[in-house]
Amino acid sequence: MQTPTIRTELHDDTLHIFATGDWRLAQLGMLPAWRRQEPIPDQIKLDGKAIASLDLSGALALLQNLNAQGVNLADIGYANFSTAHLDMLNLVREHFAATCPVKPRRRSPLAKLGKSTETGLNHLLHLINFVGKLTVEMAGLIVEPSRFRWKEFVNQVEAIFIYAIPLVFAMMFLLGLVFAYLLGRQAERYGANIFVVDGAALAICRELAPVIVAILVAGRSGAAITAQLGTMKVYEETDAISVLGLSPCVVLVIPRIFALLIALPLLVFIGDIAGLLGSMVIANQQLGITTAAFAHRLQQELDLPTVLVGLLKAPIFALFIGVIACYMGLSVARDARSIGLNTTSTVVQSIVAVILLNAIIAITLVELGI
Repeated sequence: MQTPTIRTELHDDTLHIFATGDWRLAQLGMLPAWRRQEPIPDQIKLDGKAIASLDLSGALALLQNLNAQGVNLADIGYANFSTAHLDMLNLVREHFAATCPVKPRRRSPLAKLGKSTETGLNHLLHLINFVGKLTVEMAGLIVEPSRFRWKEFVNQVEAIFIYAIPLVFAMMFLLGLVFAYLLGRQAERYGANIFVVDGAALAICRELAPVIVAILVAGRSGAAITAQLGTMKVYEETDAISVLGLSPCVVLVIPRIFALLIALPLLVFIGDIAGLLGSMVIANQQLGITTAAFAHRLQQELDLPTVLVGLLKAPIFALFIGVIACYMGLSVARDARSIGLNTTSTVVQSIVAVILLNAIIAITLVELGI
């Protein structure tokens, strides 16, 4: 086997390029770096007389070397090549452009904005279409309630509600403890320790518990739903459900949404209790408010509408989280990377939706005087 080499000679304004040796895949690792010394003239001839053997990889390597030194492949004339070698070089040259790396085209900020807007509108249109299909399937369940998947519904309630209770309780207990501590530090300056009970009760039951629990459920259960449905789509389980004459919305989506609608208000109620317990502990330890005094003040100041406002937010948050999670799960492409991207997107979209909805509801209630 001979090492492949390239040498050049300049005669009468014609650049003669001589390729020698075995231009095969096994020998390409021994190919020395070639640097042209002469300027590139208009006439170029590639001589293949000394080429002992040539395969497609060798032909590609030869043309790549010439192209890297500024030689225009269209201007090359071939001399002393065997018919087989010449056919191979012509074949590689025809498809050479496809082997060259394409530099990404830099878009202007306006073009990027337009592309992002188009992507967002397409996403919104597909989501609206999904909601419409889901509405039709729910209407069908009203006519035929026997189609509802009770076993799947119970399993989802267990996964979303039961297993989340310790996490929700611990989080809201610590949040209530910290909130009461910070509020108490300020109230102590004015001798208004007892008003910590009012502030903690109002903030926890009306705002903190619904939002924090909804965000927790979005990150925990919303992501899990997207991953589950996405994995089922990758393994073609959703296609199998359709082949059996069943609706994936009825079998997979609706039980999960109803489970969220039941579980989230219950978790918010547990969060209210945990947050108030945390506030009670810090009020007793740091502010000198006994448990009996805390409970008495709570009974006086925490009215039913305040609690109901927080609890009624939960089903709204649950509906949006469920729709987003199921839509993103069923929109997964058939690869693992898409599952990860859609799961992340579910969490982000759900958290943004919860915060926006909470702001809209808060402003509306203030305008209504509630």
